[in-house]
Amino acid sequence: MNVAPSASGVADRRAATLAMACLGVFVAYLPVTTVAVSLPAIQAALGASTAQLSWVQDAFVLPMAAFILTAGVFGDVHGRKKVFQAGLLFTAAGSAVALAAQSIQVLWIGQALAGLGAAALLPTTLALISHAVPDHRERGKFIGLWATSLLLALAVGPLIAGVILRHADWRWIYLLAIPVSLIAAAVAARLLTDSRAPHGRRLDWPGQITAALAITALVYGVIEGGAGSFTEVRVLVALVVAVAGAVGFVLAERRGDSPMLDLTLFRSRAFTATTLVAMITFMALIGFFFLLSLYFGLVQRLDTLEAGWRLLMVTGAAIVAGAPVGRLMHRVPARALITAGLLVVSGSLASLTTLDADTSFVSIAWRLALLGLGMGCVLTPMTATAVGSVPHHLAGMAAAGNNAFRQVGGALGPAVLGTLLTTRALGTFPSHLTDAGITGATRQGIVDTAESGGLGAVAQMNLGPVTGQALGAVGDAFLDGLRLCLTVAALLALLAALVSVVLLRGPRTPSPSTVAASGAATTTAAVPAGAPADAAASGVPADATASGDSGASGEQARATGARP
Repeated sequence: MNVAPSASGVADRRAATLAMACLGVFVAYLPVTTVAVSLPAIQAALGASTAQLSWVQDAFVLPMAAFILTAGVFGDVHGRKKVFQAGLLFTAAGSAVALAAQSIQVLWIGQALAGLGAAALLPTTLALISHAVPDHRERGKFIGLWATSLLLALAVGPLIAGVILRHADWRWIYLLAIPVSLIAAAVAARLLTDSRAPHGRRLDWPGQITAALAITALVYGVIEGGAGSFTEVRVLVALVVAVAGAVGFVLAERRGDSPMLDLTLFRSRAFTATTLVAMITFMALIGFFFLLSLYFGLVQRLDTLEAGWRLLMVTGAAIVAGAPVGRLMHRVPARALITAGLLVVSGSLASLTTLDADTSFVSIAWRLALLGLGMGCVLTPMTATAVGSVPHHLAGMAAAGNNAFRQVGGALGPAVLGTLLTTRALGTFPSHLTDAGITGATRQGIVDTAESGGLGAVAQMNLGPVTGQALGAVGDAFLDGLRLCLTVAALLALLAALVSVVLLRGPRTPSPSTVAASGAATTTAAVPAGAPADAAASGVPADATASGDSGASGEQARATGARP
């Protein structure tokens, strides 16, 4: 019997699948970090306000949060390979639009298209691996390489952007993704084997429409309310639409035959706890990274490459913490690890409230490293608990749902903290100008410019001999807002720790396969722009479906009578 060719063919197929999945997730996350550290350059070039900068990031994160569940269902129904290729094409198209952008609005469109591409790539890359590697023990190694590729994008993105911005216009940070995406899509057409879910799933249009409406309206209302007033008609309408969309989503998922998120998952205290922890934590962290990039640019006046090296402190520490935490999960309860990690995160954020314009790299570095270590203690057990607390056939949906709520928190972070920053900084800016000796018509003109275009617009003014004093006042006002936001972020992390203590009492011990998979895809929380981190989906037990697919329908749950 000729076994060797068959074994060789399987190995080749797995190698091709792994290579394409790793390339896909790298492409998906590269815009996240390159854009995050380029925000000061984008603001200076396009004259964007802080609220408009919030939309640069949220234009990417919102489609991920709103469509990641639907992309998984599309792959189950129409084939993962097709959705994977579509994701690459959307990424290339978004990068091309951003590369040609001459206004902040066009940049938003490019970011949104790239976000749609990321929403398609993240679930399908994992589903392709699950299909190609049915054995959960072997799959853990593949998922580990997938997670490494994701973290590699987060790590090298700031450095790539820094090198480009030292020698060229900010738009060129989008160039690399275009040829890589197009080549990957062409190679995938030849090398990838398509797959679908073995159990019948259907597209959940009512759930998708109401979810997208609720998320988009909520973030729009928060950003625009902070930029103007929460009593404006358009802001009030947006918030009402958000509430109506959320209610509509709940009704659609309860009544639908094939919901994209089975609400019976929330009967599990552990799943509910980890979902809330994920959303609250990412709201704090992604908002923090949004502010940190502005601090490096506006206050410390570092270039993008220098800022990128500093952001690596968080990602590097998170990676270092991941492996030992994965081993500790066999001996230490998940609640203890998650709570301890969140307390460390809260403490590190609180310690950063002492930042000023002269804070040294060494002083900032140890606090950022502490933040990364704290997140390294949170992500792996949180992921394993989320998917290990529900029946195996719902594990894929639990992982996707947990990740979707992370992205919602990631979208709200820059919106909420950006609003607080703007309000506080503009409130104290006039007094800082007075303290700097700038008074009269000059002071009023600077204040008017800041109120209409943000603090960054002041740097573009021709102020002659008072330029230095004005920029010093900008830095002082920004620090006022930054300290308030860091305090709020620390309190959010503390709230997440409280949720962990209250709801994770006596959590169900994750299965060995869950721990292995989630341990491999550890700390992807340290994402400057929300991202984002989709490693949660890697915690899918191998036997969630007959072929190891990453999704399962609520229809199956009702058919088997299973409940979390």
